Amino acid sequence: MPVLWLLLLLPLLPLLAMLWQQRSPGARPYWLISLQHRVACVVLSWAAAWQRRKLEQSTLNASQSQQQALMGCLKEAQGSCCLPGENTDMTTFRNLPLTKTSHTQQKESEEKLPPPTLPQYHGDASLQATLLGLMTLNKAYPEVLAPGSTACVTPTSPWPYSVPWLGHALGRVSPIGAKDARTLLLEALISPGLRVLEARTAVELLDVFVGLEADGEELAEVIASGSLGKLPRRAAELQEALEQGPRGLALRLWPKLQVVVTLDAGGQAEAVAALRVLWCQGLAFFSPAYAASGGVMALNLWPEQPQGSYLLSPGVPFIELLPIKEGTQEEAASTLLLTDVQREEEYELVLTDSTSLTRCRLGDVVQVIGTYNQCPVVRFTCRLGQTLSVRGEVTDENVFSVALAQAVGQWPGAKLLDHVCVESHILDSYEGSAPHYEVFVELRGLRNLSEENRDKLDHCLQEASPRYKSLRFWGSVGPAKVHLVRPGSFRVLREALAACPSSSCPEMPRVLRLRHLAQLLQKRVIP
Repeated sequence: MPVLWLLLLLPLLPLLAMLWQQRSPGARPYWLISLQHRVACVVLSWAAAWQRRKLEQSTLNASQSQQQALMGCLKEAQGSCCLPGENTDMTTFRNLPLTKTSHTQQKESEEKLPPPTLPQYHGDASLQATLLGLMTLNKAYPEVLAPGSTACVTPTSPWPYSVPWLGHALGRVSPIGAKDARTLLLEALISPGLRVLEARTAVELLDVFVGLEADGEELAEVIASGSLGKLPRRAAELQEALEQGPRGLALRLWPKLQVVVTLDAGGQAEAVAALRVLWCQGLAFFSPAYAASGGVMALNLWPEQPQGSYLLSPGVPFIELLPIKEGTQEEAASTLLLTDVQREEEYELVLTDSTSLTRCRLGDVVQVIGTYNQCPVVRFTCRLGQTLSVRGEVTDENVFSVALAQAVGQWPGAKLLDHVCVESHILDSYEGSAPHYEVFVELRGLRNLSEENRDKLDHCLQEASPRYKSLRFWGSVGPAKVHLVRPGSFRVLREALAACPSSSCPEMPRVLRLRHLAQLLQKRVIP
């Protein structure tokens, strides 16, 4: 009963605070802020405990939980023309054909009529990831839920389930109604006591820090004499911190900062690595979940593990796993349920769209590294849609990333911030030469690349891929061409990607299929 009263009281507290401020402009009723925060923490703790019990029950009976999730999908799809029959069971359902979901980009010829995309699910997984993630984070890093300790510097939060009243009640640093990253960043900069820095994804946080360095003087002027109040001392601190360079900048700006929270998704590893080495050096990183096309796929219950271990839960959305085995024909492969997978094996995620009862192959590949009750604990390894092939070879995302990292390691003083690849036919750049890879990179610490350094990527690719090495030996494939782009080029690319289909998906592509996107980077190449 006390919890019920707290639930009824909590939504009224922000209104009470607003009425108080209208009565006493500029006043900060500490007693009300304290009461609001205490009630929010109690409610959050209770809700998280309830979700934890639900998770325990569902993972202890994974087969039954998945059956119930499927029945929910079938019930929602009743009346749809795709429903095979009134008595559809698990076996009948799993005989439905597999389809491939659309990604952020389609081929240029398909750009005008993109295939339908999966809806963004906001079910059990999203709510559990948010509530359990907040409590897990608070347990690992005490005081991160204290009033004024958290700021998000991107318009979209990394927490997959939106609970606006909870954020307000916990006293998070963010202006009401703020829509742009600049306003959010300014609010964070005038709050030196931050313990948690949030951004939707690591690549977006990378954009924020790159922009902060570029616009630092202007931001300092706004802080010193702007609409947020005159804070000349804080403006001087910002300028002093920027003058010392990018390494360790976050801790110079916010000395109490403990952890960076971003939502994990495809294509984030390079940004995380760059942030760890430069701006966020010395800080822990935490992702509450892994997101892909269709929403939250897996939960993170282990913030102390830096590599990202995620639990595939058996609730909604309904997930199957397709074995990844070399030489297996797609048509012959059958999916497995969560309880049927094997440790150390790799699988592609298959998600069911409950609206049309479509079984969609997401392209995200996971490796099973353990179990939690009856459900697999996985790490995400690569995306099948991010492969390069100009002569029938298959250079996957992992192989290319490893080769690029090895090459960058041989470029003196260079730190890789971002990259994408383009097959030469997209840019019509193979005329007079064999088809090849066009690689666009943004670096820190190196302003130009010699031909000798550019050639090192091709050598590393040959070492990483015997098939690529053979094609290069016979001249069927030309050497990979490396292009260095101006700072901020990938921020411009992400803005263009936001206008493409499936832009709500936080994944960052590493292979561009659309000519106008490739040309956007081509125009920003440093001569």
